[in-house]
Amino acid sequence: MAAIQITDIKKNYANLQALDGVTLTINEGEFFGLLGPNGAGKTTLISIIAGLNRATSGAVTVMGHDVVQDYRAARRQLGVVPQELVFDPFFTVRETLRMQLGYYGLKRNDDWIDEIMENLDLTNKADTNMRALSGGMKRRVLVAQALVHKPPVIVLDEPTAGVDVELRQTLWKFIGRLNRAGHTIVLTTHYLEEAQALCSRIAMLKAGKVVALDTTKALLEQVAGSQLKLLLSGAPLPAALQALQIPTESTYTNLRINHSTEIEPILASLRQAGCVIDDLQLQQADLEDVFLQIMGGK
Repeated sequence: MAAIQITDIKKNYANLQALDGVTLTINEGEFFGLLGPNGAGKTTLISIIAGLNRATSGAVTVMGHDVVQDYRAARRQLGVVPQELVFDPFFTVRETLRMQLGYYGLKRNDDWIDEIMENLDLTNKADTNMRALSGGMKRRVLVAQALVHKPPVIVLDEPTAGVDVELRQTLWKFIGRLNRAGHTIVLTTHYLEEAQALCSRIAMLKAGKVVALDTTKALLEQVAGSQLKLLLSGAPLPAALQALQIPTESTYTNLRINHSTEIEPILASLRQAGCVIDDLQLQQADLEDVFLQIMGGK
């Protein structure tokens, strides 16, 4: 049984089609990445999976439960960490987590709450009022709320946006442990190095459509070899080298190469064209290169 089955989901808002026939199968126990630029439809799709929004057409199931027809069971199987910091300012951290349990009809389970708080470094904040917490601590409580009812499927929507390195390390250590214990993890992030390190399989959305879906390894293999990063001045990139260029928002010009023996002919061509090389770096292709290639090419 799929942890999440998304079948031909479409979502229209007046003159905007936010999702255009998205079909995905996310398997039990996967660490799955959902990537795309702003406005690609990622958060809309997550809202539909979580039952916070209704699709115009199509169907979604979570652990076999339809999110519309069997919404109570579907939501019980799912924990979502949203992008926005949403909290009740009148309760302590422990009270907030106990209340979250109550939403699922579960009795007080302080042993599990204590374990979550320990793993997210919240123990010394257990009796602190939510409004007194820093932004990073509030983010940790959001993660704890998503986990408090022990859902088999956990969706993380930009969980490390704007947080410090310590929280990232703490969060990924705990989430990795849950994944190894059999929990399915779905991650959206703009930190592509996180997705590359954590996700076994990745889907990329653009303008509401799936434009890439494969294992992380297979996606990385789409960008052959390495890339030569050049900071150029004096003259534009010669036409003969433009076919090697990888799209990027950086001030650097990135050229795809398959072997180090290609470097010297490239440099000779640049010198002949009047280009001044202010900086040069040789790097292995990573998920950001794949992302820019796919988003720029489709």
